Amino acid sequence: MRANYGYKDGSGEFFITIDTDACPRCAERPCVAACPAGVLEIVEDDYDDQVAAVREADRRRLKYACAPCKPVSDPPPLACVSGCPAGAIVHSW
Repeated sequence: MRANYGYKDGSGEFFITIDTDACPRCAERPCVAACPAGVLEIVEDDYDDQVAAVREADRRRLKYACAPCKPVSDPPPLACVSGCPAGAIVHSW
C-alpha cells in the first residue's frame, strides 16, 4: 500500500509517498535516522506491521521541514530517499 502524507496549496503539492509494503522487510529503518529534520517516524499500521510514516506535526509543513534537503537548484540526493534501501520513499516536488 502507498501512504501519502502532505498537502496541496496555492504554491504546489507537497507530498511524501511511502510504499508501506516494503517497510516490514527493512529491520534497521535507516530512513528515519537519515532524515535531518526528524520528519519520519516508525508507526504500527492497520496490519500490525512497523512502517515508516511522516510525523503528524510535520504533515502540513513538509514544504518547510524538507527545505534544507530540497534546494531549488542542483538538489543532492534526498537523505530519506537515499537512506531507504527498499526505495520506498518518493517526494512529489
